[in-house]
Amino acid sequence: MVDPAKMCRRHLLGEHNEIHMLIGSISRKKNLSGFLKNHLIEPLSVKTRHDELAEEMIRRGYSHKSPIDSIPDLGYLGESSGTKVDSEKNHRELVNRCEICRLIAENN
Repeated sequence: MVDPAKMCRRHLLGEHNEIHMLIGSISRKKNLSGFLKNHLIEPLSVKTRHDELAEEMIRRGYSHKSPIDSIPDLGYLGESSGTKVDSEKNHRELVNRCEICRLIAENN
């Protein structure tokens, strides 16, 4: 997972939205095998990640009105609930695809 301080507005707010959608998918026990197989999500870190994104949003002066008090039961994911994301790989991919994120990374 990329450091939220190194993300442009679009990617910061986009990932925040995706976290809320992921929680909805977990609540409905949706099949997440593709996301898990490709190491795109860390189910055990959903709340922590949300809070990191929200903190950065507030630091930038954005409004945040969607706190997450808890995450739904991850039991249906079995051992896959412990899947980890390769943060360095994600950051490299992000700066290769987004010029604004690349500029932020270069200036940090």
